[in-house]
Amino acid sequence: MTQVDQYESLFRSAIHDIYEYELVDIRSVLVVTDLEGDPAKEYLKTIQRFLNIFGTSVKWTNLNRGDFKNTQEVLEKIEELKPDLICSYRNLFSEDWRYKNSLGSYLDVLVQKSAAPVLVLPHPEAGYKHDHAFENTDRVMALTDHLSGDHTLINYAVRFVPTDGKVFLTHIEDETVFERYMDAISKIPAIDTDEANKQISQQLLKAPEQFILSCRQVLKDNNLPVEVENVVRFGHHLADYKELIAEHEIDLLVMNTKHEDQLAMHGLVYPLAVELREIPLLLL
Repeated sequence: MTQVDQYESLFRSAIHDIYEYELVDIRSVLVVTDLEGDPAKEYLKTIQRFLNIFGTSVKWTNLNRGDFKNTQEVLEKIEELKPDLICSYRNLFSEDWRYKNSLGSYLDVLVQKSAAPVLVLPHPEAGYKHDHAFENTDRVMALTDHLSGDHTLINYAVRFVPTDGKVFLTHIEDETVFERYMDAISKIPAIDTDEANKQISQQLLKAPEQFILSCRQVLKDNNLPVEVENVVRFGHHLADYKELIAEHEIDLLVMNTKHEDQLAMHGLVYPLAVELREIPLLLL
């Protein structure tokens, strides 16, 4: 490596993203259910208590059994109402909530077609939610494999955390992919495999760790009394994510679902959304 290359590498390693805080403005919430009558009213009250972080200035609207016949009618209502947040639960108009197979046809469409984020809730009849799942949102986790520079994800996570609550900024580097690249590197005689493993793994985790440091500082500068805890590590199994959520008793998990190059949810998001049924998920 030439001296110029060394200087360029040092310069590049010193550059890192700085978190850009922006208040997420939520003025209207739409709750979609397949209930009617008193059960529908009670469920709406449950969600309002759970999301009391929004205060009393939010406009609440609900679509219940009889207000729509199919996903197209729901989408038309959403286009008309333009809510800032949509709340619904898995497997609307279906008994499939008994199984770990899908979100159901309604949510599959809403998550991808709606411009507003969708709060996916445990089915009210399922009985599998964690005891703390609907108490409050004082422990929120933002989960991604590319945390650095993901300002929107963090802004939404912070918006749901009450005063003195905690936001977990979680970056999971794909261990399987890393091992595949290291296996290729190990076959190149000119490269010291052990040193490459050490240096590359450190660099992969360095960026999200530095980004989280900037999050702490920016939130402090904006006088937001929110505690930030970082979880930055390698992993590759769904069990790793479930373990983190259980270990920290997370009340709400925030994830990105849309990808500009594809229609379906990207990466691990869909299997996570399907299997993590015990707590609410905010899908952006």
